[in-house]
Amino acid sequence: MIFGKNSDREVSELQLLEYHPECVHDPGEMVDCTYISIPQVEETNAILISRPFWMWGAEIGSNAKGLVIGNEAVWTKMPFLKEGGLTGMDLLRLALERRSTARGALDTITELIAEHGQGGNGGYQNDSFYYHNSFLIADPHEAWVLETAGHLWVAKKVEDYYAISNGLTIGSDFDLMHEDLIYHALEKGWVKKKADFNFAQCYSDRFYTKFSACRIRQARSSDLLSQKSYGLEEAFAHLRDHGDDAYRPDTHFLMNQVCAHAGSSPARKASQTTASMVAHLTEDLNTFWITATSSPCTSVFKPVWFNERPLPTSFVSDRGESYDEEIFWWQHEELHRQILRDFNYRHDLVRKEFDPLEKEWLEQAKSMKREEGSALTEKAFSLERETTDALVATLETESINRKPRFGYRRFWEKQNRLVGISLK
Repeated sequence: MIFGKNSDREVSELQLLEYHPECVHDPGEMVDCTYISIPQVEETNAILISRPFWMWGAEIGSNAKGLVIGNEAVWTKMPFLKEGGLTGMDLLRLALERRSTARGALDTITELIAEHGQGGNGGYQNDSFYYHNSFLIADPHEAWVLETAGHLWVAKKVEDYYAISNGLTIGSDFDLMHEDLIYHALEKGWVKKKADFNFAQCYSDRFYTKFSACRIRQARSSDLLSQKSYGLEEAFAHLRDHGDDAYRPDTHFLMNQVCAHAGSSPARKASQTTASMVAHLTEDLNTFWITATSSPCTSVFKPVWFNERPLPTSFVSDRGESYDEEIFWWQHEELHRQILRDFNYRHDLVRKEFDPLEKEWLEQAKSMKREEGSALTEKAFSLERETTDALVATLETESINRKPRFGYRRFWEKQNRLVGISLK
């Protein structure tokens, strides 16, 4: 089973990679989620999550049982719960902490939505970013797609491969649903006959769904997934995909790339890939390949395992609303923003340094003994940090051959000022 996910969030929204060990909780204990507190369960699993620093919940995550989940914002005709409720990221983290299988996670998410509702503002600096959620859920044996509209939901078991994006994808072919799903659509007049019911057609908010360009990204992902051979290297390339080698991040209006780079257009100002994960799930060993940075096309996937020390001892995971070179995510962000100043040339230069590292770690992971995992993870994070520092120093001396368009330059100059990044 191969699972992949890009987290697209606001431009300078630090995303933290964290490990939380398994835990036994006291009776009556509460868990403080992003906006509300709910009763805690007796025991929670060890989890590895990537979360926006200001939220309790996570965009992508896995647990020690081999369960992985990613969530996407979707826009529907159902009203938003603006106050209280669990965010989609809260639901993801709670399911990882409480369940060991994909089907079990699906049940937990739908039960929590029924009991507490899904809602609250999902934006960092955007204080009116409300949406519902879809989830891609997998374990070593099966995968499910769960899509929601308010308290209603529908689910489909994955037979071969599946891609989701920022829009509803499940139509009339599904395996599970909320008992009121079709009745509500009939009552609202969104469909005339039960036999004609199509979830995506009935419940999608067409304007926001189209504006997000999700159909373009989902179609591209489906094409990439349909390759005859699809392994880890193809999964890495998938999450880095820009469509073709001629791509320039300053030339398009919509967020229509799998690897998203923010821009000055209204559709892209809050659309930057801020974290990426590929999970390789097998009967014997589960390996999690993680960037812990923005922009996978300018970064490296590093292997992580659930063992006595999943993350490096030197790995700094802390709050950071502004640039801090000690925080791994921010250190890479300086390199990423240097690359954007002359994307094609600088991207190729960086990849010549990073690609050999990634290939080496892929080969080492194939023959690695379980007890060697921590050492390889430590080495990978340390070597990327050293290489990033060297690349930043190199790019500071490089001339800019092809400047981005004026509006794009101004947009990034402003973003850099806001967080205290000064590019030489």
